[in-house]
Amino acid sequence: MDLGLADRVYVLTGASRGLGFATAQALVADGAKVVVSARDDARVNAAIAQLGGPAAAVGVAADLTDPATPQRLADTATQRFGRFDGALISVGGPARGTAARMTDEQWRSAFETVFLGSVRAARTFAEALPAGGAIGFVLSTSVHSPIPGLGLSNGLRPGLAGVAKDMADEYGPRGVRVVSLLPGRLLTDRNVELFAATGDPGAARAQAEATIPLGRLGEPDEFGRVAAFVLSPAAGYLTGLTIPVDGGALRTL
Repeated sequence: MDLGLADRVYVLTGASRGLGFATAQALVADGAKVVVSARDDARVNAAIAQLGGPAAAVGVAADLTDPATPQRLADTATQRFGRFDGALISVGGPARGTAARMTDEQWRSAFETVFLGSVRAARTFAEALPAGGAIGFVLSTSVHSPIPGLGLSNGLRPGLAGVAKDMADEYGPRGVRVVSLLPGRLLTDRNVELFAATGDPGAARAQAEATIPLGRLGEPDEFGRVAAFVLSPAAGYLTGLTIPVDGGALRTL
């Protein structure tokens, strides 16, 4: 299938590794150009080298808590590649702990990074995108079902899914799509850390796999291919929905 990605240009935040990087790889493999952003300059540079260098990718070390970052990323896309067609918004997972155990400061910090930074980026990107543009939020299956020990995520991710739906309604008449992607248990650094935090990572992984109908954890590139499709013109009639990428683990319809 031709996804129509050739020469299209996408901004990806939090994409020096993990699911954002896997999506960048899938986009570039189908002929797109990407602007990859993350906070760590060395990791951004390493990601750009893996993606094929400046002909296919450009890196920007930036933080979404900075209000100027989203416009800077959109401008980089148009200045370096001549156009801007879509974005994947991903931020790191917030601190572990139950909702009741998180301090006010932890809630404020998570709100600034996970919630407000993502909303600001989506709003800025949507205003800059032409008809046919697309925005994907990388959220979590916690949108539908709370994950034990991840209270901040359980509190903030569902709100972002509501924001994405609201934005899909608002920007749809302009031809700009907004979709939420809900990764489940995938082999990312984040999930490795969560398994390790239990004190018995092998048992934790086995327990997680037992809840997944496919019987295994997902690979980041499996998520990346789904995200690349959702952002592509081939998915031009998809907007306002949440798409689990979880091996069937969610029990909701």
